[in-house]
Amino acid sequence: MDHPMDHPIAVIGGTGRTGRLVARRLTERGERVRVLSRRPPRLPGHLPPGAVHHRADVRDPASLRGPLAGCSALVYCVEPGTENEGPDRPETTMYLGVRNALEAATSAGERPRVVLVSQIHTTHLGHPLNAYGRLLDWRRAGEEAVRASGLPYTVVRPGWLTEERPAGEGIRLVQGDAGTGTVSRPDLAEACVQALACPSADGITFELFNSSGAAPWQPGDSTSAWELAFAALDWDLERVA
Repeated sequence: MDHPMDHPIAVIGGTGRTGRLVARRLTERGERVRVLSRRPPRLPGHLPPGAVHHRADVRDPASLRGPLAGCSALVYCVEPGTENEGPDRPETTMYLGVRNALEAATSAGERPRVVLVSQIHTTHLGHPLNAYGRLLDWRRAGEEAVRASGLPYTVVRPGWLTEERPAGEGIRLVQGDAGTGTVSRPDLAEACVQALACPSADGITFELFNSSGAAPWQPGDSTSAWELAFAALDWDLERVA
């Protein structure tokens, strides 16, 4: 995104802790941003200058059509919920909500770029997290819906989220869903923004961690560094096929 996109970028879940950071970074880079959420921002600072807020619920397809019309890209960073029953169960937010957003964003023939925030352990269906409303089952189903959409996409699986990166640590991008660890929300937000900017991020799924040692790196705001990091990863099998 060396030059702003011609059409708005939608941040779905954009008043949440991660979504606010994504929206802020996008506006700082000169993008037109639409923030979608079920509720208005709690505080004035939760909506970055220049961003436009839309009341929309991923469980209500009709509420998404207007806000997503004409968008060049969308970042889906909705909080999942962990109930076994009812409207806040992960099935509604992580799977049906993803499908609703994809359908609304493409209803007029657009092909927006999609960045989906998922989580680590999504392929480990025996993990204790799956006891909470089958959270991992529905995370995985949402990922597969994005991959099957035919749209350009990136799936980001962050580690356990923290508010700040520990001093002296860097960023590590890996694949295979075999690791664990933490990652700061600002680093997750930057990864989402850079995934929109970098062609090499198209069609990949990766895990994101903060850690020290030889492998982590300090990309700062350099799109070229992120481009190289994404290019070093493997495409998803669905795209290769």
